Amino acid sequence: MAMATSRDKDEHYGEGHRERLRDRLLEKGGDGLLDHELLEYLLMLAIPRIDTKPIAKQLIAHYGNLSSVFTADAYSLQNQRGIGEKAAAAIKLVQALALRMASEPVREQPIVSSWQALLDYLRLDMAHLTVERVRILYLNSKNMLIRDEVAGEGSIDQAPIYTREIIRRSIDLGAAAIILVHNHPSGDSAPSRQDISMTREIIETGKRLGISVHDHVIVGKDGFTSMRSAGLI
Repeated sequence: MAMATSRDKDEHYGEGHRERLRDRLLEKGGDGLLDHELLEYLLMLAIPRIDTKPIAKQLIAHYGNLSSVFTADAYSLQNQRGIGEKAAAAIKLVQALALRMASEPVREQPIVSSWQALLDYLRLDMAHLTVERVRILYLNSKNMLIRDEVAGEGSIDQAPIYTREIIRRSIDLGAAAIILVHNHPSGDSAPSRQDISMTREIIETGKRLGISVHDHVIVGKDGFTSMRSAGLI
């Protein structure tokens, strides 16, 4: 009778551990698993022959939390030990699916009536970014979303916003209004003087061409700041 090797025992333990994770996930949903266990199970599906528990824990430790793992860019992920193209693609797929689901009410309803859904979508996409990103939401006369575009990305604390390009793009798309959005990688959503002056410049330029600026939303880890609600524009 052949004796079981240590490798056989490890593989048996691994299969049992994965079965327990699967059972908890199916029985209790995401609440049944810790953050690192959710990531561990996802990675296991992408790279099944590897113990993904230490990889999952290392990723969360490196990026700070689970959300930051999913918003990390693919190149950064692949620089982490144990993460190749398949694992990075699995992580980015989950993020893409989450964003697609979160954007559905934003795309299907007037922005004004789906404002909280818009904020949730923006936070999901931008709150944990490590560089500043600017995006423009172009709306028609009924406040329906025409296009959601990234207008630029910059360094840790600055991304370029060019008034002329934003207004020209609005005209090209036939937009009646726009919403400006950018994030602060520092986590503080309070607008800077430059944010306020730049926004007012875009508003004045848009007025002359019949294009309204509904708001400028700044996203941070601490939440949001609406310049319109804050009385800054």
